[in-house]
Amino acid sequence: MKGFPASGTLVLCVLGMLGAAGQQEPIFRGGSDAVRVFVTVTDRDGRLVTTLTRDNFEVRDEGQPQPLAQFDNKPQPIRLIVMLDVSGSMEGNLPLLRAAGAQLFARLRPDDAARVGAFGHEVTISPSFTHDPDELGAAMPTFIAPDAPTPLWRAIDQAMGAFGDGDDRRKAILVLSDGKDTGPLSFRQRPSSQADVIDRARREDVMIYAVGMRSRSTRSMPPGVGRGGLQAMLLADMPDPGLARVAEETGGGYTEIRYGQDLGAAFAAVADELHTQYLLAFAPPKRDGKVHGINVRVNAGGMKPRARKSYVAPK
Repeated sequence: MKGFPASGTLVLCVLGMLGAAGQQEPIFRGGSDAVRVFVTVTDRDGRLVTTLTRDNFEVRDEGQPQPLAQFDNKPQPIRLIVMLDVSGSMEGNLPLLRAAGAQLFARLRPDDAARVGAFGHEVTISPSFTHDPDELGAAMPTFIAPDAPTPLWRAIDQAMGAFGDGDDRRKAILVLSDGKDTGPLSFRQRPSSQADVIDRARREDVMIYAVGMRSRSTRSMPPGVGRGGLQAMLLADMPDPGLARVAEETGGGYTEIRYGQDLGAAFAAVADELHTQYLLAFAPPKRDGKVHGINVRVNAGGMKPRARKSYVAPK
């Protein structure tokens, strides 16, 4: 009978330890069901803000504030796939593409990795992720066919499929295009749409950045007839308007540049932004397998947060 008090004391100690552990801040693990939200914050002048604290942020799921399971403002490793438009209207832009790619690859951190893809007559992506700038530079396109189409949404869809599994580094795609999507490459292919891209990016937690270029196509257009024809002429050299929507929904950024502006600076800005984001994580309040809208707020005056708009809850 003398053994019971010792056992009881041991049980109380264990329970006390468990209770203390339960009061500690939750530990986020990449393989858990926690919802990760990467947030870019800029000031009134569009400059990146990197000095905010956990108390400056609030995340709402369907309008309801959620306790943060993790807050981190250190650079997070990324896996980046760069998809470059090599349709006919990009003819003559190869030197710009290669120089911009070099600026981007030089900004990758030691724990980052990237692949390079292109889309025109076909969609191609380099075989593996690497950190080597020379290897990435060698994967850049070397030729642009003057009659190549713009399979924009299929290219982004295939890029999302190229991430694979087994790597918890966040997934980001940078796509450059100067034209509108031209649809499937063949009748046998399933069409990919802007909505398909947004849905898949939401399911697979992919952040998409986009740089739109004004087209320099040498092909002449017939004169516009009436108001609709004039509008078509004015918009003919514009990038696909869906690019900005895809970037907004997934938490990435959209930049539009004109001929003569610095494409390399636009690419470098994407790398800088990816390395200055805040990581917020919270436990999903419902495990219903449905799409949930999320909203990130910052209580610091003049600051603008940008993050993905939704996620799919686990079942």
